[in-house]
Amino acid sequence: MNRFKQISISAIFLGLGLFANVSFAQDSAKTTTAAENKIRNIDGVAAVVNTGYVTRKEIDDRIAALKKQGVKLPEDGTVRQAILDRIILEKIQLQNAELEGVRVTNKELDKIIGDIAAKNKLSYAEFKARVIASGSTFERYREMLRDDVIVTRYREREIEGKLKISDAEIDNFIAERTRAMTSGGAQRSTPAAKGEPEEIDVAQIFIPVDASAGAGAQAEAKKKADALLRDARGDVDFLQLGAIAAKENPKIKFQDLGYRTPDRLPQLFYEAIRNTGGGQVASTVVKSPAGYHVLKVLDRRAAGASPAPQQAGAPDAGSTTPQNIPITQTLSRHILLRSRAGLSDQDAERRLQGYRDQVRVKTADFAELAKKYSEDGSAPNGGDLGWMSPGDLVPEFEQAMNRLQIGEVSNPVKTEFGWHLIQVLDRREGQLTVEKQRQFARAAIRERKFEQAYQEWMRELRDNATVKILNVDDAASSAPR
Repeated sequence: MNRFKQISISAIFLGLGLFANVSFAQDSAKTTTAAENKIRNIDGVAAVVNTGYVTRKEIDDRIAALKKQGVKLPEDGTVRQAILDRIILEKIQLQNAELEGVRVTNKELDKIIGDIAAKNKLSYAEFKARVIASGSTFERYREMLRDDVIVTRYREREIEGKLKISDAEIDNFIAERTRAMTSGGAQRSTPAAKGEPEEIDVAQIFIPVDASAGAGAQAEAKKKADALLRDARGDVDFLQLGAIAAKENPKIKFQDLGYRTPDRLPQLFYEAIRNTGGGQVASTVVKSPAGYHVLKVLDRRAAGASPAPQQAGAPDAGSTTPQNIPITQTLSRHILLRSRAGLSDQDAERRLQGYRDQVRVKTADFAELAKKYSEDGSAPNGGDLGWMSPGDLVPEFEQAMNRLQIGEVSNPVKTEFGWHLIQVLDRREGQLTVEKQRQFARAAIRERKFEQAYQEWMRELRDNATVKILNVDDAASSAPR
């Protein structure tokens, strides 16, 4: 019996030892898991970026803003990772900018906000009230705007200030585009044999629209892209079309990507032009997260092939005196009712429609109505705008004007300045001067170089940063895993 007790006691102690070991291991595992969860759930941290961090709430807020603006988001969960990647890059740039001493003072910020308010025809107080009404605090808006300005200044200093464009590059660019125009859309090089590697020279007209933009802005950008695609299919130089579009709206960019193998083209681009021949325009507008792209294949050639020989009669590639390009100029006049408090869009449109009816039935003269009612500086001259070249006027005005026959009066047209009634008086053939061509060429080369430098710079920033992803999948309100 005593021996049984001893054995039992020994067994009990042995069992307690075993249980103690198991319990210790379980407690250790729990402690480790709890520690990890604690790290993951410190203010809902999704990622650590150098000495800073990204919270899960920041991701949630970005998603909520996109949904509020009507953006349709994928349901496969990839959106959280994409937004996190974007925020990480923003954090890295802000951290580096701070180290480099890039600052935006409160005085500078107030002036920037005042300029934004004025552009929207609002006072500072009215603009502040509109920001608060949108669901954000004004303090939060100020800090977000400050960050945007800092990042922009830092990027300009790091990239744009270092871009160099020589006169020789501009000359070659104009000569190359002129050859493309005079080739009549024909393939300039010998294409690669079937199955052989090739290089594709693609140009694009890019109409940017932020993924967070509302349905109205998305639709407007798509409409503009579709119009450019229709024009590109016609008898028009793609370079000139892109340059004019960029002048109408500085946000629109023309870019020649140069010869690239398919793997060096964005996948969306390659899919769109996979079966498009040299000198041809892609059949549809390409939509990307950054906006809309109108693409033209300038040439396709075997990989590593030398440049195509110059065609007879084409300008010398080394010439610094390219020919002027013919353009159509328009003589028009208008009546402007400026957007202002007390004048609704409906009232402005109704008033202008009344003036239009008077001109059409010849009970009033357009010039006299302009002198009496127009709120533009051209009013004393009967609304006369003089001879206008493509790109001299805001896009909405120019598009409406271009649809009119000589002598015809438009329906009321809305632009950023207000409501217009337009009459075309005459048209003539003019010239896109060499100086203008060089300006456009410089801008196109700069865009191409900037894009390449920007992508390399961003990769370098990301590679040199210390980033640890903790929890991107859960929303801030979710329990940690």
